[in-house]
Amino acid sequence: MAKKTIPLSDSKCTGAKPQEKDYSLYDGHGLILFIRKSGSKVWRFKYKRANGKDGLMTLGNFPALSLKAARDKRRELEELIANGIDPIEYSEVQKAKLNNAYSFEVIARDWHKEYSNTGRWIRHTAERALKNLEDYVFPIIGQQSIDAVKPKDLVKVLRSIEESGYTEVLKKTRQRFSSIFSYAISRGLIEENPAYFLKDVFVITKKSRHHPQLPLEQLPELLQRLESDKGYPITKLCTAFALHTFVRSSEFRFARWSEFDLQKGLWTIPGEREFIPGQKFSNRGAKMKLDHLIPLSPQAITLLKEIHKYSGMTKNVFPKNGDPQGFISESTINKTLRRIGYDTNTDICGHGFRGMACSALVQSTLFQKEAVEKQMSHQERDQVRLAYTHQAEYLEERKAMLNWWSDYLDANQYGYISPYDFTQQLLNNDVINFKYAKLGK
Repeated sequence: MAKKTIPLSDSKCTGAKPQEKDYSLYDGHGLILFIRKSGSKVWRFKYKRANGKDGLMTLGNFPALSLKAARDKRRELEELIANGIDPIEYSEVQKAKLNNAYSFEVIARDWHKEYSNTGRWIRHTAERALKNLEDYVFPIIGQQSIDAVKPKDLVKVLRSIEESGYTEVLKKTRQRFSSIFSYAISRGLIEENPAYFLKDVFVITKKSRHHPQLPLEQLPELLQRLESDKGYPITKLCTAFALHTFVRSSEFRFARWSEFDLQKGLWTIPGEREFIPGQKFSNRGAKMKLDHLIPLSPQAITLLKEIHKYSGMTKNVFPKNGDPQGFISESTINKTLRRIGYDTNTDICGHGFRGMACSALVQSTLFQKEAVEKQMSHQERDQVRLAYTHQAEYLEERKAMLNWWSDYLDANQYGYISPYDFTQQLLNNDVINFKYAKLGK
């Protein structure tokens, strides 16, 4: 039969004298008064941890911590154990909080590091995610303890971003809040996710900003101004090449000569390019992170051969002036357009070439919508449909499409003709049957 423990009294605690060796007095339920041979008296709490081993905690010195106060602490620790919380681990977390080791910023940075290591982000995305936290979140709630952050604090951050007009940053931040607090839960720092209800917070959606593009009726004037431009030759050629291929800025800016097969008339834009140290974003490839094929019209091939005279000795198709290892600026084409008299905020910008080409291709009535979308490298929103069409390259039709677009540009060099009328003209002359893979209807 287990020996019954007689609870301690104040007088017994006070009257306990030091001996030759340290010894203990037991109050029961794990509470111990430890008397050292030096004469100091310390309250301890002993319990079984989840791993089966003994846990031993120091609660404080007697008489500074009275018998009653020690028993109150014991009850608090017993309550933690009853709720599945290890008192030693809980104590370590509380100490760390006092030292700000569990602030929102510290945990968010830990989350960012671990999430980055999963490989779900490319380097640029990881850098931008951290910068957004540093710019918009940490200044407001970064120093708060992770368990002290309330939904109203998160809403305050979101409203601040909303007032700045950065809708996409707001949406990403809302998603990341949920992930950060889920990470904190997995580490045992909090029990509930304060970001759970943020999905119900209304966000004022900014109207989509469309890149300005000229009406097709003004195409002849654009072509004539470009032809008369007296700027740096490779810049002029780059602008013409962008117009004929209507790809995204990063897709042509960071192009390498190794991507082109002029014999087959194909340009393969890789999903990701080799990163060149010191050249920011030089690893950017096709927008959807998958290889994207660009059929090259005879006019585009002619432009590439001319460009080769200026940059063929380098790996990069469009090197920076004075730096063969660098790349032309993102603003190169817009600067060209401004130089020849256009306002790139209201008239036409480099990205607007894509819209003009897409509009003309649709109006031509020659090409399937799916083929146009594929050439524009737009993501299929219907994932079930995507599963069946991602291999359908429509390559022959896209070759015809790029040929048609370059010929249409040539046809508008000195006077406007609509896409539909140009198609009818080709049909009447029976050109389509020979040059455009029998796309006539």
